[in-house]
This record gives sequence, structure tokens and C-alpha cells, in this order.
Amino acid sequence: MKTILIFCLLFLTVPLVSQELTATQLLDRTIAFHDPDNQWEKFKGRFTITMSTPDKNDRVSQIFIDLPNEQFELQSKRDQVALYQKVNKGECQLRLNGKEQFSKQEENKYRLTCQRAKMMKNYYTYLYGLPMKLKDPGTIIDPVVRKKKFKGKEYLTLKVTYTQEVGKDSWYFYFDPVTYAMEVYQFFHDESANDGEYILLSGLEMVSKIRMPKTRAWYYNKDDGYLGTDVLGN
Repeated sequence: MKTILIFCLLFLTVPLVSQELTATQLLDRTIAFHDPDNQWEKFKGRFTITMSTPDKNDRVSQIFIDLPNEQFELQSKRDQVALYQKVNKGECQLRLNGKEQFSKQEENKYRLTCQRAKMMKNYYTYLYGLPMKLKDPGTIIDPVVRKKKFKGKEYLTLKVTYTQEVGKDSWYFYFDPVTYAMEVYQFFHDESANDGEYILLSGLEMVSKIRMPKTRAWYYNKDDGYLGTDVLGN
């Protein structure tokens, strides 16, 4: 009788173990949710981001990303100051309030440089290309999928680091255990210091057949201090 009981217990646990996802399977499922038609590699689309931050007027940014043709445009406006940054196959164009000529003081004040434009290209392509960007070369995904509670909800999580030439931060991505939608991500420069930020995602906006998070609210890890909110629109 004891032997039969042990056998039954072992039998019952096998399906549970087999249902545990690997990191690769979890990543594939969340990509299938956000990019069901595999459109990211040929993404070409425009969208608008309205950023609200404490004690500042909103900044409205119009963004164009064309991955096949290696083009990126960012037009942003706040307090009657309009910035234009374009990167086309590594070459850049910059304008301040419609003018291509501006002083060194204005360049420094508004950070209007080619280096900055390329950084913004990488920034927006990464954030709005998640979770698909986790397939990029140089991405190191911890093979263990962990369950973790965050703000009262239990998620399936992936830990991601990068090769030295790509990045030094540690990232955690939190996925709904039923739909596999990405709902939170978090990064640390130094995890032992609890620095860095976490970002709460809510709502979805369809942009060129890709489900992108509509609202991103940014907070400090160390004290939950609120940084700002980005709202996506077409």
C-alpha cells in the first residue's frame, strides 16, 4: 500500500513539473502575445508619447521608427521649444524650433548632438520593441523562470543581463502568468544598493500590428519615488 501511494504521488507530480516553462518558452509566449504576426523585424510606424513629470509641463513626442531602412525621427515639444532629431543609416539631422543653425549654448542646453540623437534612437527602439528586443545579440537570459510577487500580484519573471559591450545593468521582466503580457520591468545599476527604477505597464495600444503597453509609470526602486508617466497614442 505504501509503495502504491508513493507511485501515485510521483505520477501526479510529473504533469506539474512538465508544465514549468523554460526561459525560452516564456519569452516566446510573451512575444507571441505582443507581436502575434511577427512584425517587429520589419516594423515601420509612427506613434506619439505624452510624458508627464512632477513640476513640469507635459512633453509631447512624435516618433517614427523604420527598422528595415534604419531610420528614426523624434520630434518633441515642451514649453514652446521644439526639437527635431533624425538618424538615417547613422547620419543625423538636428533642428531647434525649425532651425538647423543654433548656438553652442543652445546645443548644450537642449543636448542637440548626433550622439544624443543616436542614444534616443536606441532608447525608444529598445523600450517600445520589448519584449521582442530580448532576442537581440548580447542579451543574456537567466534560464530559470521564477515566480515573484510585485505590488500584490504574482508574476512569472525573467532576469536579463547583457554582454559588456551592450550594457551593464541587470533587468527583471514580469509577465502575467495567464496571458504572458509584459506588465512590469525593473532595472538595477547595482542590485545590492537597490538603485535603478521600476516601470509599471498598463493598457495596450496596437501600433503596426504590435501590442505595445499604453501607459508606463516610472518609479525609483529605493523609495518608490514617482518619476513620471509616458502615455502612448497613435
